[in-house]
Amino acid sequence: MTDKTYTPPKVWTWDQDNGGKFAGINRPTAGARKEKKLPVGRHPLQLYSLATPNGVKVTVMLEELLASGISAAEYDAHLINIMEGEQFTSGFVAINPNSKIPAMLDHSTSPPTPVFESGAILLYLAEKHQMLIPADTAKRTACLSWLFWQMGSAPILGGGFGHFYAYAPEKYQYPIDRYAMEIKRQLDVLDQHLAQNRYMCGDEYSIADIAIWPWYGALVSNKVYEAAEFLQTQQYTHVLRWNDEIAKRPAVQRGRMVNRTWGEPSSQLHERHDANDFDTKTQDKLSPA
Repeated sequence: MTDKTYTPPKVWTWDQDNGGKFAGINRPTAGARKEKKLPVGRHPLQLYSLATPNGVKVTVMLEELLASGISAAEYDAHLINIMEGEQFTSGFVAINPNSKIPAMLDHSTSPPTPVFESGAILLYLAEKHQMLIPADTAKRTACLSWLFWQMGSAPILGGGFGHFYAYAPEKYQYPIDRYAMEIKRQLDVLDQHLAQNRYMCGDEYSIADIAIWPWYGALVSNKVYEAAEFLQTQQYTHVLRWNDEIAKRPAVQRGRMVNRTWGEPSSQLHERHDANDFDTKTQDKLSPA
């Protein structure tokens, strides 16, 4: 071990310059930092998000519902630039006091219903439309168990391993080793389960898959943190099989594009207000102006 020993002070104080890539937006306090209303489109569902793994969960869910013929799932997806602190505007905080994407406002109810936390949004939409969640009590319980597994496990992947491996201003062996060990354990949990099941809930594609895939599918296919070699993700063959099958779904491919501001221009649909936007408003089709 080469890490320097750190002795915590008796009372912690915030160092505004500490935090690396996210130092400019992270603070130890909550609440709005500036007054700004959120835009509102013409559809019942208004989504305010970015195509991080948590954001992708919701856009995939909405595209799957639309692909199943649920017209009430039509939505406007407004881009929230988290690096510019847009999640701390008064309009966004009114929907999500925790100031994290994604957040959604359902205008089909009176008054409109705010929903935040990606897992809660998936469950809200699944129950509202009776889709992508098993009707059988035992299968539904298993589905929710895996949904909540993802909600508890992914912060270890993103805020734990991803932060210290990819984003921390200083690299230390202990936190990287500690989180790498846990992430490999999580991948083994998934791999053993998927060795016996096509999807997370047997043969039924569900919100459990939609929640888990943007994080762990991206990890094994080297689309986040560029850590596939480091973690030897090729050994998780059942996760790779599952990832590949889900990635081929047309609704998943569309959902990954929404609110995306990086990668190939043809994969970026900064905002989505109509189904035709996938054909006409990706960044490769828009003029530089």
